[in-house]
Amino acid sequence: MTNCFRIHGSLGRRLQELGVSPVSVLRRAGLPMELFDQSKILVTTEEMFALYNAVREISDDPGIGLKLGSEERPERYSPVAIAALYSRSFGDALKRIARYKRLVSPQEIRITEGKECAVEFVWLLAEATEAPTWIDMCFAWTVTIGRRGIGRCINPLRVELRRPEAHRRLYEHHFGCPVKFGARRNKLFFRAEDVSAPFVTHNPELLELVAPQLEAELKQQLSGGSLKEQAKGTLKRLLAGDKPRLEDVAVELRISARTLQRRLLEEGMTFHNLVEEARREMAQHYLSQTSLELNETAYLLGYEDPNSFIRAFHKWEGTSPGEWRSGHLSIVH
Repeated sequence: MTNCFRIHGSLGRRLQELGVSPVSVLRRAGLPMELFDQSKILVTTEEMFALYNAVREISDDPGIGLKLGSEERPERYSPVAIAALYSRSFGDALKRIARYKRLVSPQEIRITEGKECAVEFVWLLAEATEAPTWIDMCFAWTVTIGRRGIGRCINPLRVELRRPEAHRRLYEHHFGCPVKFGARRNKLFFRAEDVSAPFVTHNPELLELVAPQLEAELKQQLSGGSLKEQAKGTLKRLLAGDKPRLEDVAVELRISARTLQRRLLEEGMTFHNLVEEARREMAQHYLSQTSLELNETAYLLGYEDPNSFIRAFHKWEGTSPGEWRSGHLSIVH
């Protein structure tokens, strides 16, 4: 999984317009002073978190992330945002955002549809604590895409944030819905009818120009490493409340299921063993995050119940998840 992501070139100019000094932000974040002058701005996960934490500190504005995510001028939109706006519907746009967002941020977006649509933002394998300003910007940006695409003001059903409560009135006024703090996940919830609403900005001809370039960049990002590593990275993204199938991974990698199975065997790996390897690595990562309970970890790894996860973990490590966590934390601290 790559740890290098692109920042849109307009960020420095947008900060200036909001009265925030880009130079001061970069200095506080410990990043190069010429960063915003580069034609292609690339940063690591940790650098991105440091950048948005610095934006909040320098601006001294609790709503700065919401303002950054509410850009109305399409000429300043990133290619990902443009592809989303050109989509058929809000639901289609959310799926494109989930697919292409990995090019520009260290997060995965998981969509669960039903009577309501849940959009979950997950930071995988990040060593630093997620930046609240970055989350605010992503949430506001997603809602802005929906409102502009549908052509009317839509509000989420509710917003859930993992952080402790602060500035509730600010967030509820911006999103026009209840906001729950101290939640287990960072999630947006939308009405099913809003998700299915067609986009007045739908433009299939222009979408055909933008999407292939994004697909090419995505393919290039995924091409680093063996097919086994690519497939395992995809599995780690798909593990959430379900056990991904071979066909699911093949679709993400843009190859047939038969080809994926054959090439994994050529590398000495079955798909079942690859799933277990991905689960084991992600289990170790999640158990290092003390905020996650065992039942949450089991869910994120696609197990039906905690006991199934505990049995699998004992088979891998020869000990229980709780004992492994205690031993790991004692070594770290």
